Amino acid sequence: MSFDRMWADLAPVGRDADSGGYHRYTWAGADTDARAWFTGEAAARGLDVRTDRNGNLWAWWGAPGPGAVATGSHLDSVPDGGAFDGPLGVASALAAVDELRARGVRPARPLVLAVFVEEEGGRFGVPCLGSRLTAGEISPERARGLTDADGVTWAEAMEGAGHDPDLMGPDPDTLALLDVFVELHVEQGRALEDTVHPVGVASAIWPHGRWRMDFTGRADHAGTTRLADRNDPMLPFAHTVLAARALAEEHDARATVARSVIVPNGTNAIPSLVNAWLDARADSEDTLMAVVEGVRAQAEAAAREHGVGVAMTAESLTPLVSFTHGLRDRLAAVVGTRAPDARGPVLPTGRPPSPEGASRGGGFPPSTATGVPILPTGAGHDAGVLAAHVPTAMLYVRNPTGVSHSPQEWARPDDCHAGVLALADVLQDLLARPVGEAAS
Repeated sequence: MSFDRMWADLAPVGRDADSGGYHRYTWAGADTDARAWFTGEAAARGLDVRTDRNGNLWAWWGAPGPGAVATGSHLDSVPDGGAFDGPLGVASALAAVDELRARGVRPARPLVLAVFVEEEGGRFGVPCLGSRLTAGEISPERARGLTDADGVTWAEAMEGAGHDPDLMGPDPDTLALLDVFVELHVEQGRALEDTVHPVGVASAIWPHGRWRMDFTGRADHAGTTRLADRNDPMLPFAHTVLAARALAEEHDARATVARSVIVPNGTNAIPSLVNAWLDARADSEDTLMAVVEGVRAQAEAAAREHGVGVAMTAESLTPLVSFTHGLRDRLAAVVGTRAPDARGPVLPTGRPPSPEGASRGGGFPPSTATGVPILPTGAGHDAGVLAAHVPTAMLYVRNPTGVSHSPQEWARPDDCHAGVLALADVLQDLLARPVGEAAS
């Protein structure tokens, strides 16, 4: 299968030799190389590759026009991320084109493969930035001013990559061409591993968001300043991290503080500032906001106690996404026409997961009313952003470790092949349906 050759070609791009994790940051070297890989693969298939004004890539099979069936994902990563999150959907989309052509399929309407920029927010902080810009869910002014850890703005990085940041903004004309969008993704949990199904279908994406917290104190000497005289922002910051965990447990939600910047970050200096980011997710918007407001209250109380200022600002907020039921059920029916395969051994294509890295956590009990598992996720995706504008659905490929955003993220080669075939089946079915009836 062409997938294997492509996967082997892409695998070294941005991979850390020591950890096996990936560092593909938007508009930087490895991301540029990955985008060039996609452009080359698409051009080799005779696809018409175009870059939109927000930096997203679109590879058209057939002349761009209305009624298009779209698929794809992203190529960027979180710091030291896994190989499969994003790239699996991109490589599978290219391999699905090969499969359709091998079947003799000649689409009567366009098929387009999309690669969205900055899905992870790994460099500039806001996730799904390319799809948000396209959908008009973030202003171009705000996007241009986003900065990375070195103070480089999105506008500067984008211009350095050869694109004009002044052209960014909503792209309703492109969205209007799409009749349906299907994203294939590695499962970010372990629900499918407990079934005989290598491929499942998404039901919903939990509401989720990111909030920046700025704790402002006073820099001073660690050895000479009495404890009673300190305005140390590390103390309310530490209290807030523990409060976030406790509130998440209380509400059966998710809350994580995994990124922080300490100023001046000296061993013998009391910090003057701590910037930190809260990632919160829950099964309902009311629960999500209960967690976030609880964290805010705890942060403010702890800051007052220690004579520290605190500000908490939403950087992104995505409401509950329930994928179109008709389209979801259609995908499940199409995927269900193939008999599930027995699980084979994990065959390494990179760094295999260690037994210690395997986890049963992070998954959700799948619904199997249709035979094919239909399951929700707490992870955000470009598909979730587009869902408010285009009938959208997702396929998940089984992940035996259940781990994601880590080098332990995994999918068996046989399951990847099953994902390609399932995606090809779905695309063939959608291409054969009348325009406007994808969700029925």
